[in-house]
Amino acid sequence: MESPFKPDILKGMVALLTGGGSGIGFEISTQLGKHGALVAIMGRRKDVLDSAVATLQSQGIRAIGLEGDVRKQEDAIRVLDSTIKHFGRLDILVNAAAGNFLVSAEDLSPNGFRTVMDIDSVGTFTMCHEALKYLKKGGLGRGPSNGGTILNISATLHYTASWYQIHVSAAKAAVDSITRSLALEWGTDYDIRVNGIAPGPIEDTAGLSKLAPVEIKSKAKEYRPLYKVGEKWDIAMAALYLASDAGKYINGTTLILDGGLWLSRPRYMSKESVNQLSRAVENRSRKSPVGVPASKL
Repeated sequence: MESPFKPDILKGMVALLTGGGSGIGFEISTQLGKHGALVAIMGRRKDVLDSAVATLQSQGIRAIGLEGDVRKQEDAIRVLDSTIKHFGRLDILVNAAAGNFLVSAEDLSPNGFRTVMDIDSVGTFTMCHEALKYLKKGGLGRGPSNGGTILNISATLHYTASWYQIHVSAAKAAVDSITRSLALEWGTDYDIRVNGIAPGPIEDTAGLSKLAPVEIKSKAKEYRPLYKVGEKWDIAMAALYLASDAGKYINGTTLILDGGLWLSRPRYMSKESVNQLSRAVENRSRKSPVGVPASKL
């Protein structure tokens, strides 16, 4: 689809994305690049990085791939230093690296729980912590006029509760808390805006294919307020909005993009049944003498 944003809205900016080589992260990388940003992608798999960078470069986007694990502070430091050496500055940090799998709480090992917490929440904080000196107003490679932007990719699982995803729910709850705390502290001290994006089910992603088997997806469709899943493009457009001057007064917010799914519950009665019940109640009410409830007749 055609972007609603000007193609140069991020001209000259430098963006570093963890998990930016595949899925939602890659679409964000692509759209930031198409709108003028210079893109650095951090990931653990060299083949994925190489393929992603080649695809971006084929579209005229200046991009590099940097191997690293967000769980390791030394990797975070090295990747950030490499980004600065290559592009000279850092304006946007997108934390999209994540881990997920379905498992009941009783079958989830503490190590499995810790792994997801380390990637999602500890990894997010580690990248933010090490990027501070580059993103803050007047930081290395930046001018004195304003700070940079951090976007943390979250989820809606923890807003209520989700079956078989206690580890991810806990990790994303921590990510949202990190977003708010850093928005308060770093927005005040360093003019850095920190926001989040919470995607719902997104088509053509590993999350949807691995976490929602066909039989579940077919049943869940009727519970979606907009009766459809989202697209990676939707998330990327939200990222563009929050990273650009269009969102310059937004700080500490996690933008939900799930079509209202997290608000929904199974429809236990059809609209036709509700209408029939309502008409029956209304008819009984009309037949009651004034001031005498129908239940007393």
